[in-house]
Amino acid sequence: MSEADELLNSIVMEMRRGVVILGVLSRLSESEYGYSLVQTLEKENFPVEPGTLYPLLRRLEKQGLLDSSWDTSENRPRKYYRLSDKGKRIYEELIIEWQKISGSISALVKGEGGI
Repeated sequence: MSEADELLNSIVMEMRRGVVILGVLSRLSESEYGYSLVQTLEKENFPVEPGTLYPLLRRLEKQGLLDSSWDTSENRPRKYYRLSDKGKRIYEELIIEWQKISGSISALVKGEGGI
């Protein structure tokens, strides 16, 4: 891999890190457990590594953005996550901010001086 490719991959990863919270919150209006969320995001062409997702889910829960509950009815207990009321409010505000940022970036890359 060339130095330019490595740099590009690094920058892309940095950009994705900045929006992974938004991607995760977007899929938690219904309860999901971690592995099913990994699969859902991957199907939506937004893959997130389990090693990234699980600490993020715990952090978002600690911040009060997610509620969780355990399902122990099957052999393997699963912790389900869902947006809390606070999480819903924050998510709605994040969508507004994302639209502003996305619109600004679109205008910048289409404007003069772009490629």
